[in-house]
Amino acid sequence: MPLENQELRKAGLKITLPRVKIYQILEQAGEQDHWSAEDIYRILMEQGEDVGLATVYRVLTQFEAAGLVVRHHFEGGHSVFELSADDKHDHIVCVKSGIVREFSDPIINKRLQEIAEENGFTLTDRTIYLYGIHKDAEH
Repeated sequence: MPLENQELRKAGLKITLPRVKIYQILEQAGEQDHWSAEDIYRILMEQGEDVGLATVYRVLTQFEAAGLVVRHHFEGGHSVFELSADDKHDHIVCVKSGIVREFSDPIINKRLQEIAEENGFTLTDRTIYLYGIHKDAEH
């Protein structure tokens, strides 16, 4: 059984063609690609798939509720999705183009842990979003 079918079943979701196709797109995205619902819809159209934008939104919301994906809400109402991962990483967002890149820094991770402990907390989660202008969007 393909991995995406196993993941959908584990999440308690029925295996449907739109769910499988959307999961495959997210799976192929890799670490550096974070796609909006519109991006996923465009990719499906390019692949000749007959899946509506409303279906893409509904499936992504189901995936989010099942813990399969994480939705990141950026300033200006921009939301992107990525498959859930156990690693701690952060994001930097281009305010001009919407490009999103992941980064992970052991020094930042260690310092955040220290700050939590200094204040009597056990760190359970964290989110860091940096905003800037990507070199390809400056022109």
